[in-house]
Amino acid sequence: MPDAKPSVLVVDDDPEFRDSVARLLRSVDLETSHFSSVADFLKAKLPEGPTCLVLDVRLPGQSGLELQRELAAANRPLPIIFITAHADIPMTVQAMKGGAIEFLTKPFRDQELLDAVEAGISRDRVRRERDKAFGALKERFETLSSREREIMFQVAAGRLNKQIAGDIGIAESTVKVHRTNLMRKMKARSVPELSRMADILKPTSEKPQRT
Repeated sequence: MPDAKPSVLVVDDDPEFRDSVARLLRSVDLETSHFSSVADFLKAKLPEGPTCLVLDVRLPGQSGLELQRELAAANRPLPIIFITAHADIPMTVQAMKGGAIEFLTKPFRDQELLDAVEAGISRDRVRRERDKAFGALKERFETLSSREREIMFQVAAGRLNKQIAGDIGIAESTVKVHRTNLMRKMKARSVPELSRMADILKPTSEKPQRT
């Protein structure tokens, strides 16, 4: 299945501004949805494809900065471009420390917004690809037996078959069998590749204790 089309979500209480931004984004073939408040935004389902959020700082009810904190607390990593007619330094610093892509003060040039949106969508696309790859890696890891997991982390740590056999009290030939099986299940073509997988997974409860 092809990836879903990139989308931009716009939250601003000025209907003329929302319409203007929507026309601009559609002119570069981007899907858009717009909302007049944070409450309306929170009722909506997020798009399936790469997405970024164009968010006014000052809104009726919950503010844009409060939404940023809520999304972070809920582990919903949505790239945010803040916009405002009344910026100040503390507000800007807070937004950028929270991970915002850009902080634009009205009026801004169309190209400034388009550049920020492009950066936001690119960031979300990378995140989605990374999450997808991690999910596939985790699925492969979950097919391993507990013994194979134990040996995997020993191998990734640079231990030799003979050393692993002595550590866990089994025959070296048995370690070799487990090692062959786990390399196949993890689709690892080399020990360095397996080590990178182990570093990504980092399930500390599965890692052997070193003395």
